[in-house]
Amino acid sequence: MAMFGNAHAVDATAAREEFARLLGEDEQLHAAFELVRDSILFTDRRLIFVDKEGVTGKKVEYLSVLYKSITRFSVETAGPFDLDADLKIWISGSHEPIEKSFTRGVNVYEMQGILAKFAAR
Repeated sequence: MAMFGNAHAVDATAAREEFARLLGEDEQLHAAFELVRDSILFTDRRLIFVDKEGVTGKKVEYLSVLYKSITRFSVETAGPFDLDADLKIWISGSHEPIEKSFTRGVNVYEMQGILAKFAAR
């Protein structure tokens, strides 16, 4: 499904090893999702969007979004004719949300639960 641009869940242990250098001291990774070459990490402190740029993907942008800066979010589940689920996150000071699409196999309720737990602090 990655060929169609939809994200899928990544094994948390593998993600911890791959992205260990991005995490702060005692920061815990709760979930990770991959979108072709890009990734989204849910930690206990922030969301990290990993955007591999260019043809080779050697240039990488890391966008950290602190949960306290999230003003609202929405999760839309996949339907019988819509094969993907959508996540929208609005950040304070930004009018447009960050939008990501996920395959049907991704547990969007888990994502919603993580956001609800950490953004409500």
